[in-house]
Amino acid sequence: MPAAKTTPKPKVTTPADADAGLLCEKLRRLRAGQGWSLEALSMSSGVSRSMLSQIERGRANPTLAVAVRIARAYGLSLAELVEEPVRKPGIQVIRADDRAHVFRSDKQCQIRTLSPLNLEKDVEFYEVVLKQKGELRSASHFSGAREFLTMEKGKVRVESGNDQCEVGAGDSASYRADIDHSLTNIGKSEAVIFLVVIYK
Repeated sequence: MPAAKTTPKPKVTTPADADAGLLCEKLRRLRAGQGWSLEALSMSSGVSRSMLSQIERGRANPTLAVAVRIARAYGLSLAELVEEPVRKPGIQVIRADDRAHVFRSDKQCQIRTLSPLNLEKDVEFYEVVLKQKGELRSASHFSGAREFLTMEKGKVRVESGNDQCEVGAGDSASYRADIDHSLTNIGKSEAVIFLVVIYK
């Protein structure tokens, strides 16, 4: 007699899953608001860069000790850190003057996050403004990561590992981002770039 078929149970999202997602969003927003890199937060909190990255991407849950270190780095209590933020409506708008989405701003370049900070970690979308002779150098991302860029204005040299090319207004390029890579403004004015990072 054949065995009775069983219907697989659908995956249920628990309140704990939802809370973890909200914490990821809050951590990313806090860091963006401070203008800190992962390295800067790591030095301030004593938590490794890789662990912070995994927590922000929802791939690891912080222990109590780690959560306390992160909270202290921002001058918050643990209760303030884990307090549930206000839930957002179905349409999320990133305003042009929202400083929380300015990821970096210095003499070399300005990077503004155009994708929601709570996006499940599959893709990131940025606007990069490279000042004249400005440079954006990046260490390798996670294995399989790639970057796709479209030039809005200016001229840039793209380097990925030992490969390099020059792109100008209207050009697009894609390259490996799981090795050292960089963008250098080689034009006579600022360069405006729209950059997408995809993780596999």
